[in-house]
Amino acid sequence: MNEVLAFTMRHGYAVLFVWVFAEQLGLPVPAIPILLAAGALSGSGKLNFAATLGIAVLASLLGDGIWYEIGRRRGGQVLNFLCRISLEPDSCVRRTEDIFVKHGVKSLVVAKFLPGFGTAAPPLAGALRMKAARFLLFDGLGALLWAGTFAGLGYVFSNQLETVAAHAVKLGSWLLAILFGGLAAYIGWKFFHRQMFLRKLRIARISPVELKGMMDAGQEVVVVDLRQSLDFEADPSTIPGAVLMSPEDLEDHHELIPRDRDVILYCT
Repeated sequence: MNEVLAFTMRHGYAVLFVWVFAEQLGLPVPAIPILLAAGALSGSGKLNFAATLGIAVLASLLGDGIWYEIGRRRGGQVLNFLCRISLEPDSCVRRTEDIFVKHGVKSLVVAKFLPGFGTAAPPLAGALRMKAARFLLFDGLGALLWAGTFAGLGYVFSNQLETVAAHAVKLGSWLLAILFGGLAAYIGWKFFHRQMFLRKLRIARISPVELKGMMDAGQEVVVVDLRQSLDFEADPSTIPGAVLMSPEDLEDHHELIPRDRDVILYCT
């Protein structure tokens, strides 16, 4: 934290803008330490708190605006790409859409506090053709809440952060080793968990090409389309003859699915 404080103090508002903008674009550069550092420097009179907050919000809106426009032009492909490179690609799309379905545009206000959702929400809003003014309003409120929370914490606890930074300097390379070791262990555990999950499902999976071959050959199959309503808004096409059913209705209305032929479940 001491190095972060010194770096932020030397380069001021420029590094704050670039760092927050880079994180909102999806680069692995966490902006929270910079916001805390900028808040701490504001608390000691070295930066202006209002300017700090304004620059962070502007950088956030600019990054989110780029993703919104990409989502508007490229649709669900962008969300699928973002989730494909995440640690939980099999549930990322579903989790993101579930949050959006449940809370709507208000979810943009808290999106940045939810890991993964902050990057996926803007392109999803664009893919759903949300009006730009409406998106900017709620995304701006979310950026203000997010930046204000962490910069405010840095402002209030500026003295304590300097003490923490001093202890971090004493630990030196050991602190970096602990942090990177913990991160590597977490990524390794997620990877192992995913591989075990995929191993269980591998024999039950079928590719789109295999399904088309079965249908072209005249095999009687039942395709149950479990995609969320958001998926249809972004891409209304579906598999011919598929039974449309939400995941929530699957258990209550399973009797509608024939048992005398292969059943294929299709989701995002």
